[in-house]
Amino acid sequence: MTVPPPSPVPADASDGDAYSYLGPSGTFTEAALAQVEDARGKLWRSVNNVGEALADVVSGRSVAAMIAIENTVEGGVTATQDALAHVPNLRILGEYLVPVNFVLVGRPGTTLADVRTIHAHPVAYGQCRAWLDATLPSAGHIPATSNVAAAISLLPDPESGSLASIAEAAIAPPGIVDSYDVELLASGIEDNPNAVTRFVLVGRSSQLPARTGADKTSVIVELPDDRAGGLLEMLEQFATRGVNLTLIQSRPIGDALGRYRFVIDAEGHVHDERVADALLGLRRFSPRVTFLGSYPRADRAPSTYRERYDDSVFLEARDWLRALLD
Repeated sequence: MTVPPPSPVPADASDGDAYSYLGPSGTFTEAALAQVEDARGKLWRSVNNVGEALADVVSGRSVAAMIAIENTVEGGVTATQDALAHVPNLRILGEYLVPVNFVLVGRPGTTLADVRTIHAHPVAYGQCRAWLDATLPSAGHIPATSNVAAAISLLPDPESGSLASIAEAAIAPPGIVDSYDVELLASGIEDNPNAVTRFVLVGRSSQLPARTGADKTSVIVELPDDRAGGLLEMLEQFATRGVNLTLIQSRPIGDALGRYRFVIDAEGHVHDERVADALLGLRRFSPRVTFLGSYPRADRAPSTYRERYDDSVFLEARDWLRALLD
């Protein structure tokens, strides 16, 4: 894919209108932010990591931040999931999908045979492991903050002339050769040509996006204790209401062995009766449930459920009970 140029920024743009993203310019995160209509014409703040992006939102320097949360090869982005678990009062406002392809680039004059060390973002490196193991099995890996930063590190500093990295090559987006003086060593090095990264726009707005019928609801849930059947009991809160899960991933809480929280994406909107009832069940079950938001699905796939879990069924049952109590 070709990464689009940054959104034009009007002369009167201010930090209060800003959107933060993992930079520098040319990253896949920027390509995701380019899909956000409200961000067009606003200031885009390039940051170095997820923590800095969310700090911008919490401090008010940015109205929202675009961060990667899941991809088809590596699964959930743990740094994002852990950050969302620890930073309070954040909401996912929308999700965006970006096809992910990679090239290997080097300093001008470098050949594939010269490569001994590769600078790459850990997620990008993981998505190219099969090609790297087959082509450069002895090459080392130096982690980078972003794919574009990895490529830039190959070039001399404009002022000092020194090199930021000892690596001979870097994994980067295909459009990198159009923006920087790097040598294209190999194209299509990703293990999965159909790979997609899912990004979410995170802000502090308490106003939920309207229900569309093709929505997701994201939560983080802690198990109350380490016992047989605990995970099953948590999942039953969704299964008994007919709510399908599109993601469930465990992350250690960190205070003791065997203590986990679960990052969950469920089909539907909190304004759907079946989803709301599942959240009530979760809240009764768990000492801590973090609601991350309900928002339209990027693929616009409608929520699937059986008729017995329709809103009208829940409302009729509630009216029936109210009549008994009255």
